[in-house]
Amino acid sequence: MMNRTDTSITHVTSGSSNIFEELGFSGQEATKLKIKAQLMCSISEWIKDKELKQEEASRMLHVTRPRVSDVMCGKSSKFTIDALIDMLERTGKQVTLQVN
Repeated sequence: MMNRTDTSITHVTSGSSNIFEELGFSGQEATKLKIKAQLMCSISEWIKDKELKQEEASRMLHVTRPRVSDVMCGKSSKFTIDALIDMLERTGKQVTLQVN
């Protein structure tokens, strides 16, 4: 007999909320994590869109290949927001900040 796994949705996070707050991080830390996640996602998308190998991306971003791997794997604790902004600007994208 096959085991039945419960796949029902028990909680939905609204699009305007911060998932990191929902995971129990303080408001300040959740905000920083969300910013890092957005920056890292943009860098990863750029690498995928350009179909770059990590070695190629590392040269273009002026970082080591392991740093590119860390971005692709979402290891946000290894980066400052400044470092991620520098990398993203090297992709030719402009980073802007919006305060609400």
